[in-house]
Amino acid sequence: MVQLKTNTSIEAMREAGRVVAQVLAAVRGAAKVGVSLRELDEVARGVLRAAGAGSPFLDYKPHFAPTPFPAVICASVNDAIVHGIPTDRRLLDGDLLSIDAGATLGGWVGDSAVTFTVGRARPDDTRLTDTAFEALDAGIAAAVVGNRIGDIAHAIGTVCRKAGYGIPEGFGGHGVGRSMHEDPAVPNEGRPGRGMPLRHGMVLAIEPMLIAGGRDEFHPDRDGWTLRTSDGSRAAHAEHTVAITDAGPRILTAL
Repeated sequence: MVQLKTNTSIEAMREAGRVVAQVLAAVRGAAKVGVSLRELDEVARGVLRAAGAGSPFLDYKPHFAPTPFPAVICASVNDAIVHGIPTDRRLLDGDLLSIDAGATLGGWVGDSAVTFTVGRARPDDTRLTDTAFEALDAGIAAAVVGNRIGDIAHAIGTVCRKAGYGIPEGFGGHGVGRSMHEDPAVPNEGRPGRGMPLRHGMVLAIEPMLIAGGRDEFHPDRDGWTLRTSDGSRAAHAEHTVAITDAGPRILTAL
């Protein structure tokens, strides 16, 4: 069931989203060659503590996971698409790093993700990440009252496919509110004019995921969490929590 948020609730979610943006900015600033993924998780924990916020990621255990998630960020490197567990792995020059972060503040959740290169960027990685954010922008632009979920999905999928990238089958965005994952599902590919109508008060995590090699297949890592591209090509992930309002889409996870 989709829970429509009041204007007051959306304002409260904006505060949670602002903390998420602060986490991502701090982690990106700390992501240097030689820094470990676990150290980045500690940076994120420090920002959450300073804001008086909790983490919807920590100890989260969906049906597919063998163990609760042990961190407050997902750190996915190179061929990891999403759900990477922060480990002692140290960043190398040219690594493509996706950071997914969440915050719970006042009982409301924010969720956002960025992808960037550590050190010197490969041209192919720059194109991949630029396309991920272009797809995110297209999805957000379609998130208007009177459109449907399929319009968001179609906008994202069109950008990704035109650039020749794959889209992980079965993974996409979702509703956000009191919990991190709520109805409705927001696919990253679909037909325009189909699906649930968009109404004022809906809050969605819109999150394109792109596979550089052009295939849609992926496989789980041995940790049971990380999803990796089946062909070993690199992946990118971009995400914002967005409120659907009568005045247009409002990004809640910006600084």
